[in-house]
Amino acid sequence: AGISPLGILAAPRSATLMKKVNTHQMPEDPWTSLKGTFAAASKEVSEALGSNPRSTDLRERHPFAVEISRIPPGKRNYPYHSHSAQWEFYHVISGRGQVRHQDGTTAIEPGDAFVFEPGQPHQLINDGSEDLVVYVVADNPLGESCYYPDSQKWLIRSANLDYFDGEE
Repeated sequence: AGISPLGILAAPRSATLMKKVNTHQMPEDPWTSLKGTFAAASKEVSEALGSNPRSTDLRERHPFAVEISRIPPGKRNYPYHSHSAQWEFYHVISGRGQVRHQDGTTAIEPGDAFVFEPGQPHQLINDGSEDLVVYVVADNPLGESCYYPDSQKWLIRSANLDYFDGEE
């Protein structure tokens, strides 16, 4: 450790090089729901940079997850949902659509940025004629769960633990 030119205590240099990916060269991971209502293709940027979102070791997971999501015309990215602990930031790169939220719907276009805090339901809808592409940044908390207001279902996320782990 040393003192930086700004007089701040600098961390020791690491032998690890900066991690870098080119998102234009990353493959997309497309998916569609069984009945075809929901569809998107994603590029998991944080995972390409080495994050393991399923790890409970905070050194193996980034404090946020970055994704590039492409939603085809006429599709919705996911069912209308809210997160118990996760914040999500969106930035529209191309295309046009709508965001459904607790107060109704709002049109979105390239350059728009918006955020949903925990407990705020949301859904992206591509009602345009071209792909809707957005950057998504989420804080990726452990112990996250989702609520789906339309179907009144809950999704509980947890690490893959044995039921009896630590109990006996």
